Amino acid sequence: VKAVLKKREYGPKYTQNNFITGVRAINEFCLKSSDLDQLRKIKRRSPHDDTETFTVYLRSDVEAKSLEVWGSPEALARERKRRKEEEIKYRENLFRNQRLLKEYREFFGNTKPRSSTAAMFFKGPGKVVMVAICINGLNFFFKLLAWVYTGSASMFSEAIHSLADTCNQALLALGISQSARTPDPSHPYGFTNMRYIASLISGVGIFMMGAGLSWYHGIMGLLHPHPIESLLWAYCILAGSLVSEGATLLVAINEIHRSARAKGLSFYQYVVQSRDPSTNVVLLEDAAAVLSVAVAATCMGLTSLTGNPYYDSVGSLGVGTLLGTVSAFLIYTNTEALLGRSIQPEQLQRLTELLESDPVVRAIHDVKATDMGMSKVRFKAEVDFDGRVVTRSYLEKQDIEQLLQEIQQVKTLEELEAFMLKHGENIIDTLGAEVDRLEKDLK
Repeated sequence: VKAVLKKREYGPKYTQNNFITGVRAINEFCLKSSDLDQLRKIKRRSPHDDTETFTVYLRSDVEAKSLEVWGSPEALARERKRRKEEEIKYRENLFRNQRLLKEYREFFGNTKPRSSTAAMFFKGPGKVVMVAICINGLNFFFKLLAWVYTGSASMFSEAIHSLADTCNQALLALGISQSARTPDPSHPYGFTNMRYIASLISGVGIFMMGAGLSWYHGIMGLLHPHPIESLLWAYCILAGSLVSEGATLLVAINEIHRSARAKGLSFYQYVVQSRDPSTNVVLLEDAAAVLSVAVAATCMGLTSLTGNPYYDSVGSLGVGTLLGTVSAFLIYTNTEALLGRSIQPEQLQRLTELLESDPVVRAIHDVKATDMGMSKVRFKAEVDFDGRVVTRSYLEKQDIEQLLQEIQQVKTLEELEAFMLKHGENIIDTLGAEVDRLEKDLK
């Protein structure tokens, strides 16, 4: 059946019965709350079952009152323009004051309590990152001393590796702290993605500082080899580094195992999907650190046995390659997360089946579900509602006998229009309540 849509002129006949809330009446027609006291008040049923009724006004009454207050449409337009200009100035001043307050806090120190932010570093990913910062900082100091004493290219790569890890994990700590900020008008969805941004920058930092300098030092060692002094202290420091890096690695593994069980995922799925970017970075950096210590120790051992410094330079290249692989994986996984990838197909199927099995839904189209990160999902679907089911849901809450009496009393076109407007709007409110119910079920 094709319906011919004709352009309808919505004049006073159609708009005189339109409703408007008190807030809109005051804002749009520049009135005071006392001006509305004299107007007819109409109680409207809220579309939510757990919310009380609210008061609305006839738009025609509000328009007439605004002309009575301001005298003419031109005067009303001038007042609207003046208030708009004042609102713009107010927003500019508010923005300026917020910026000055931020500068003041940065200069004199923020006096707001930080207990909630500090608590993040005593458990979960924050604890893992803080442990890694302390251990890698100490490792960098001792490896640097060993390189100065021995001149080993592999030891230099290890020192640079620990420095890169320390800097990157400090960046992760900043990302964790920033992700806890509350949403504001400029960022209504909050700052949870700061963890992914910090992890992405960390991956680039590993590539630039770790892999780049290791490759450079290894190549220079091959081009200009020089004899290496006693490696005894270097071996001792590498052994201590292996123990400390292994301890940090175990902390990260335990945290990921715990979080993966809570999400119902395997260890591999949790890491590949980058569910917790901060812990992932620590895990991969420490895994690379343990392997690079083994590579460096092996190549330095070969140099000690053969006296050939080329093995030591090859070890530096091996450490750089290992760091490059880790950085490439971090850059890829965090870029995917920031681009907004879809949730798992089985999860999307569950949500789709929940909607399709609901009696009020006739069909759904163009379903999209995006993983926003940190256990947040944005779900969107175009829903074709079954009008008959919505109407029956409305009728179940009505007194059918009273409704039948209202129908029998309809004798004129005006009475028919009033009847249809009343119940038509109530049915739309029922549809809104059904939408709220579906959203609640999905959440």
